[in-house]
Amino acid sequence: MTEADHPMQRLLAIMAKLRDPDGGCPWDLEQDFSTIAPYTIEEAYEVADAIDRNDMPALKDELGDLLLQVVFHAQMADEQGAFGFADVAAAISDKMVRRHPHVFGDDRQGTAEGVLRSWDEIKRAERAGAGDTDTSALAGIARGLPEWQRAVKLQHRAARVGFDWPSPAPVIAKLHEEIGEVQDEFAAVAANPGDARARDRLEDELGDVLFVCANLARHAKVDVGSALRRANAKFERRFRTMEQLAQADGVRLQDLPLDVQEDYWMRAKRGERAAAE
Repeated sequence: MTEADHPMQRLLAIMAKLRDPDGGCPWDLEQDFSTIAPYTIEEAYEVADAIDRNDMPALKDELGDLLLQVVFHAQMADEQGAFGFADVAAAISDKMVRRHPHVFGDDRQGTAEGVLRSWDEIKRAERAGAGDTDTSALAGIARGLPEWQRAVKLQHRAARVGFDWPSPAPVIAKLHEEIGEVQDEFAAVAANPGDARARDRLEDELGDVLFVCANLARHAKVDVGSALRRANAKFERRFRTMEQLAQADGVRLQDLPLDVQEDYWMRAKRGERAAAE
């Protein structure tokens, strides 16, 4: 197999050609890091979706799309003389060896928890070596993460130093407490619709509810993103069934009052349960 025939080398060559000012693709040539970043995030979510659906052919395709994003960013960096794809691969290889001394060195770890503690210690040492003076247990959590994911990471880090509820029960109690506070703030906004501070307090309390929900999912060892994707898929599936049932009855869903729409929702729900039995 020649270098040109190697799949990775072929992909790098294709990307270089797409970005070539002489005969490349006009769209690809117009892009920069900031315009490509949203596609990178989107492709990562599509990988997660294929995993949720256990669709191996789709996963293969989506992983390819995600790999293309890495190649695209590396090509643009190479054009600026910053780094190339080989530097990216070398950097992550070095990092994985450095952060796994229990595999590539003599620091044997017998449990996954021990590995995580070691990983965190190595990361803190890396940050300190790079001049980062933030010594907090929460240091290094990216602010560009989706906020639900950042919430879970903050909670994980706090838990590693012992700041955590011992079981799901107090988390559920806290959720009820936060919902009560949301109800109070809704009442305050209803009483004073123009009060900006009341709306700010309502946003704060809704944020607390979402934060506690993320914490509850963490205690249940449920991925928040996966759980929400399942909830979205369930809603979409049932709503589309509502539309189909209404159409079969010769009516349009949007023309029906809420109580009749709710009847269609219950029919869709019952049908789903019957099909699962």
